Amino acid sequence: MKAFAMKNQKLPCRRVCLRFGVVLIVFAAVATFPGCSRSKIDPGETKVERNSDPDVFTMPQPEQFPLAEVQVRKVPDELHVNGVIAPDINRSVPVVSLGGGRVVEIKARLGDHVTKGQTLLLINSPDLSQAFSDYRKSKADEQLAAKQLARAQLLYDKGAIALADLETAQDSHAKAKVDMETAAQHIKVLGGNINNPSPLLPVVAPISGAIVDQQTTGGTGVKSLDNSPNLFTIADLSTVWVLCDVYEDMLSRVHVGDTAEITLNGYPERRFPGKVVNISEVLDPTTRTAKVRIELPNPQGIMRAGMFVTANFQSKTPVERVIVPETAVVHSHDKDWVFVPVGGKQFRRVSVQLGPQLPEGLQTVINGLKPGDRVVSNALQFSTSIEEQ
Repeated sequence: MKAFAMKNQKLPCRRVCLRFGVVLIVFAAVATFPGCSRSKIDPGETKVERNSDPDVFTMPQPEQFPLAEVQVRKVPDELHVNGVIAPDINRSVPVVSLGGGRVVEIKARLGDHVTKGQTLLLINSPDLSQAFSDYRKSKADEQLAAKQLARAQLLYDKGAIALADLETAQDSHAKAKVDMETAAQHIKVLGGNINNPSPLLPVVAPISGAIVDQQTTGGTGVKSLDNSPNLFTIADLSTVWVLCDVYEDMLSRVHVGDTAEITLNGYPERRFPGKVVNISEVLDPTTRTAKVRIELPNPQGIMRAGMFVTANFQSKTPVERVIVPETAVVHSHDKDWVFVPVGGKQFRRVSVQLGPQLPEGLQTVINGLKPGDRVVSNALQFSTSIEEQ
């Protein structure tokens, strides 16, 4: 009887525990029911689904990203590249000395602007001294030959000598005169002055311009012409060159005769018109670029050799280019991207090469899209939605 009573006392406890467990299960089920959750989910929230392809994204609500159709329009083709100003080789003249010796005085230096005929330096030249010596000797010989010819002419007129003797005197005088003229010309070629016999050889500027290179200093020995470096280089900078490196995949967009608008880094607010005059036939094997040469007038002299510039090439005739809204392009990781729908709720990220911007908020695309494609009109919003997930 005692055991039976104890067994009956445990039954209410089990019933209570059983009921409490049922309540917990029901509470847990209610808590997990979406309608009874305390945290509400925003029905407009977009969750991006990742795909195996890192450039493909799945949007549960693609209708919130309007699309724009890619169009085609004829526009002037433009290309922006960097370049450097260099002297026009056809207007650059090296300065050399035809006589050897030692520099005793320098009258002009690197960077100076000089005029044609201006003395740049003085050389104590043994070659010039020898030329003056030869000239004086030949002049003395010519004077003697002239006296002998006059005497021979007189004797021939009186019948004292034969005609052959007179002709010999005439030949000697002619040769002496040629030797004297040659010696005088030699002095002139060296740069000396017949009327001022001096061993100091002046080296003068052959043209007017700026000294862009100097290879001599005071006291320097100047060798003969065949193995002596240029003493100076003078460049006429009234017209300069702009040398640009254009990559091989862009060479088809540059043509001889195209107009180029030059912007100087030192004068960013000004624009200077130039003309493409040459495109190199040889590519640099390291950079895979070709040199493009632009001829640029420099009447004000503000363009200096070595200046960095930006060249904007413009083609003569318009070309057909793909056009998209500016907002359809986003720049990320040093590339420009657009987002193209590929079916269903999926979009592909496509890298594009951009051309010049156009009015009305349009952007030209060189590579990456074709006419008839569709792109997300607001690429920044689309990209932000991706990054926030």
